[in-house]
Amino acid sequence: MLSNNKDKIINDPIYGFITIDEGIIKDLIDHKYFQRLRKISQLGLSHLVYPGAHHSRFHHAIGCLHLMNKAISQLRKKGHIITDKEAEGLKIAILLHDIGHGPFSHALENTIIKELSHEEMSLIYMQDLNIQFNGKLSIAIQIFKDSYSKKFLHQLVSSQLDMDRLDYLKRDSFFSGVTEGNIGTERIINMLDVRDGKLVVEEKGIYSIEKFLFSRRLMYWQVYLHKTVVSAEQMLIKIIERVKFLLKSKNKIFVTASLEIFLKQDFNKKDFRNNSELIHLFSEIDDYDIYTCLKYWKKNEDFVLSELSKMMLNRNILKTKISKKDFSKNDKEKLIDNFCKLKKCSTKEAEYFIFSNKISNSTYNIQQSNINILMKDEKILDITLASDQFDIKVLNKTVNKYFLCYPTV
Repeated sequence: MLSNNKDKIINDPIYGFITIDEGIIKDLIDHKYFQRLRKISQLGLSHLVYPGAHHSRFHHAIGCLHLMNKAISQLRKKGHIITDKEAEGLKIAILLHDIGHGPFSHALENTIIKELSHEEMSLIYMQDLNIQFNGKLSIAIQIFKDSYSKKFLHQLVSSQLDMDRLDYLKRDSFFSGVTEGNIGTERIINMLDVRDGKLVVEEKGIYSIEKFLFSRRLMYWQVYLHKTVVSAEQMLIKIIERVKFLLKSKNKIFVTASLEIFLKQDFNKKDFRNNSELIHLFSEIDDYDIYTCLKYWKKNEDFVLSELSKMMLNRNILKTKISKKDFSKNDKEKLIDNFCKLKKCSTKEAEYFIFSNKISNSTYNIQQSNINILMKDEKILDITLASDQFDIKVLNKTVNKYFLCYPTV
């Protein structure tokens, strides 16, 4: 008798047809927590600069799953033992690694919920799902937390050369149209190997790794930290901060039900422990909540909230100056004074429109983890020692840039 079971296929614009395993993998993808990722933008507000960048965290997670399947297959071909249970754990860990993101991904991290990173929230989701699926996520959680005995498994999920970074660079490059981020994922995965329990890259893949690091640096400054994107994301943060202030001051403001709970109360990591109801409430919040609220907030009687909401909806983004040095207090005070006179508002209100801060990025953090190159003589060298293209001082340096946002009035 012919089986009725058919492979589940997703047609991905980057990799083509992706096969989804029956069982726990498909069940997790079908779960409401994971389906929510369709409504969480991968690149926050980058679409305001790059109109094509409307892809979601769902796209990214499926892409990571595909690359993980490739990596498992390649390492097995090279004689490394990855059991079926370990393979399943790897696939679950990478599939759910971003499930804890809130609306607009990184843009509102630590704004809706303070001092709780998306990685920590992802772990909370995984632990909750582990209860729902009768312990089937146990190995995945160990791998995600780096408490599993085979350390290279965690490196495939989270390191400076993991399936997460390989997918997001290629995917974000494709949807933004910034071709500098287009990396050779197939080549890099084919060059992966394991020595002394750690992930390494064969020497002949060194140029692909150099391209990967250069691409990552360019994508950060051209896309993720583009000055207009930074300005838009800061405006959204200011809007949420204003709503929190008004709600705590007992002002009546329309907010979607689940979002209102998190804006009225300051939850922390402890509040989420073994609290399925709170986890469920957070899973009800996505980009659509924010957009819906902005349409109401633009009509609010509060000047700051209505003005910023209208600016966001109409893409009237605050102008941004970038400098290698911090802006002086005098620079901001002049702008604030002029704005107050023009809009007849207080200094406190003006500070929602005129503010400065800094953005930072490092291409490669040698203190965090290593990208190890397996030389032909079996020696293992860090990429900064194996490559003749990189100066360790430059590559490992954290670059800080200061920005000043202000309205064009």
